Amino acid sequence: MSSPEQSLTVSLPRSEVDRDYPIYIGRGLMADADSWARLLTDRDVVLVTNETIAALYQDKLVSALGERRVTAVVLPDGETHKHCGSIETILDQALAQRHERRSIFIALGGGVIGDMTGFAASIFLRGADFIQVPTTLLAQVDSSVGGKTGINHVSGKNLIGAFHQPLAVVIDLESIATLPAREYAAGMAEVVKYGLIRDRAFLSWLYAHQETLLARDPETVAEAIYRSCSNKAQVVAADERESGVRATLNLGHTFGHAIELTQGYGTWLHGEAVACGMVLATKISAARGWVQPTDVADLIAFLEALSLPVTAPSEMTAECFLKAMAGDKKVSKGTIRYILLRELGQAIIVDDITQQEIERALAD
Repeated sequence: MSSPEQSLTVSLPRSEVDRDYPIYIGRGLMADADSWARLLTDRDVVLVTNETIAALYQDKLVSALGERRVTAVVLPDGETHKHCGSIETILDQALAQRHERRSIFIALGGGVIGDMTGFAASIFLRGADFIQVPTTLLAQVDSSVGGKTGINHVSGKNLIGAFHQPLAVVIDLESIATLPAREYAAGMAEVVKYGLIRDRAFLSWLYAHQETLLARDPETVAEAIYRSCSNKAQVVAADERESGVRATLNLGHTFGHAIELTQGYGTWLHGEAVACGMVLATKISAARGWVQPTDVADLIAFLEALSLPVTAPSEMTAECFLKAMAGDKKVSKGTIRYILLRELGQAIIVDDITQQEIERALAD
């Protein structure tokens, strides 16, 4: 883009094609026609968004895309629509308008739109390029980076999908201002995760800047997004397909996905479920003597300041969690894999958490 305030590169293992891609972070990037012209050249576009985001940003982006052919696919909003039917809608419209493999799919929206657009692009004519334009904080710091795409299934979250890296990620900071408080807070759950699992200095910085983060100070939020994306890019570069260290990005997600599944997709936002899951994982880590009780208290205080949930639904017992987690995509050879904290800033993958440990964490 012409003048991003910050940018960085996601470096991937070399193959016959250079697959590195940029993340652009700045204000007004959606409306930057010259930069879109350079990024897209003469290629047509399949623009995928939802009803809420379309009303806010679709006209601005389509105008910036210029005279090229744009097919806009507007889906219903919400996690409940992250299913095969939505993928069929995207593909039906792209095929009806006779798009070719060189057309570029653009995901304009949050994580649900990004995941579905990337998955649709990955299977369209056996693979088309796509660009992420994330409009929620959670998507900007997490789901838009790394190439995980997919949809939910009645058996669990994101069980159908593919790794398909984007051509670029374009983060327009102006979208932060339109986020409802609940969506903004959900994104902050993924931000603090990076500090917990691999960047203790960043965690300290987040705690120290709690007030300006709550106030959505533009400079503070921009720095939090950049540092989160930098952490995510480093992990993806080291482990693109989650065979090792990338799994640590799932801190809180195994528990969180169980909450989303049992409560019904969309009842809890993804970041809300992750926040609760991180508290449970940190409590278990503390019970094992790996982190301090004060570390748990600090995390809870930060999340509560953002009005994020820190306790599981009252009806969810340890047995209920285990039943829901048994179908999670992170299960390996029938064993549930969890992410705990060996210390602040260092995550560890374990498969030996007992029902009793979960019961104690829920009761604490």
